[in-house]
Amino acid sequence: MKRCDFRGQTFTQRELIDALPRAEVSVDDAAHIVEPMLAGVRERGAAYLRELSEKFDSVRPHHLRVPANALTSALKTLDPMVRAGLEEAITRVRAVHKAQRPHDFTVEVAAGASVRQRWIPVARVGLYVPGGLAVYPSSVIMNVVAAQEAGVQSLAVASPPQARHGGLPHPTILAACELLGVSEVYAVGGAGAIGMFAYGAAGSEPQDGEWLCEPVNVITGPGNVFVAAAKRLVRGHVGIDAEAGPTEIAILADDTASVEHVVADLISQAEHDPQAGSVLVTMSESLADQVAQSIGDVAGRTKHAERVVEALSGPQSAIVLVDDLDQGVAVVDAYGAEHLEIQTADASRVADRITNAGAIFVGPYSPVSLGDYMAGSNHVLPTGGCAAFTSGLGVHSFVRAVQVIEYTRDALAELEGRIVALADAEDLPAHGEAVTARFDQ
Repeated sequence: MKRCDFRGQTFTQRELIDALPRAEVSVDDAAHIVEPMLAGVRERGAAYLRELSEKFDSVRPHHLRVPANALTSALKTLDPMVRAGLEEAITRVRAVHKAQRPHDFTVEVAAGASVRQRWIPVARVGLYVPGGLAVYPSSVIMNVVAAQEAGVQSLAVASPPQARHGGLPHPTILAACELLGVSEVYAVGGAGAIGMFAYGAAGSEPQDGEWLCEPVNVITGPGNVFVAAAKRLVRGHVGIDAEAGPTEIAILADDTASVEHVVADLISQAEHDPQAGSVLVTMSESLADQVAQSIGDVAGRTKHAERVVEALSGPQSAIVLVDDLDQGVAVVDAYGAEHLEIQTADASRVADRITNAGAIFVGPYSPVSLGDYMAGSNHVLPTGGCAAFTSGLGVHSFVRAVQVIEYTRDALAELEGRIVALADAEDLPAHGEAVTARFDQ
């Protein structure tokens, strides 16, 4: 891993953001590739989706909509320990997301004058679960449970078809859908899935006849740069959660941190993708030296050593040396990590000082991998510094606030003159006349 030494330096916020390691990924470049693909989905539907699968997934799916018996079979054949893990994750994630539900309220601003706020779930959502280098039943849970707890009535899941599984998504993905009661599942991946959700698609299955994927209101779920580009292009036509980039971890650590823990956690995130970012921010030169000395050997012994080493040696990963805890907090706030671990003395107090992070993992026994599976938190989180202005996936991603205004005649009459004055000041006299018309008779 490269080393960045910020000690003895003073940065403006802009300089600090520019100095931090980041993945070199261009969503704009990917958008030029994805745009004609979205047009193809919109114009040709299922036939074009099959062509995309053949090109990018090396399989032409027999079924684009996964048959019900494939879902039930996947759950029946699921390893019992994996099922137990998924069920525990569902229980914990559901408990946290149930508590996220926002509450309606009514404010009586004056006699006969009230404003109510209602939280209304969107009608239909499309939930994307990536394939590629790993299998993510945990992402099924994170997306589906948040939407269910928001009260969404219509949910569809899409995940790439797998050649080794007969053109269907991975069986563990299907089993997770069955556990959660999701019956509308599609063997469609990448930008094609985003286009299908945004515009809808019709087709036919050899045994099941005609099917129709209706358009959705909101699309959520992580994916590669092409998924991010597709979500950017359909945004406005539908809602999206975020343009997720490569995954990342930052660890703020002092000399109380365990070298073994820090090394294991940096490697665990690098395991996702060669472009994953692993960043250690520390005021301890001794810790930095020990991590640098051991991480290569440990990484070389992992199952996915090649991509782990590539991620750790890339421009998006680094050991950052800082003067003290205050500078360390400023650095991780500027970085705005998707996942931030605090491995310092008095870690809870330090965590409360952080303002920019997708999720914060406090202390030596709260690793990011806990949040990936069954902490109860959601693991669909903002990347690339977007934590400075957006939050991770949750119930709030699937609801809208609608205000309901109700005034009596007397309550409106009390404001008549002031509304007319403001309307005239804005040179919108018809606005005032809409009020006075109610009292002219």
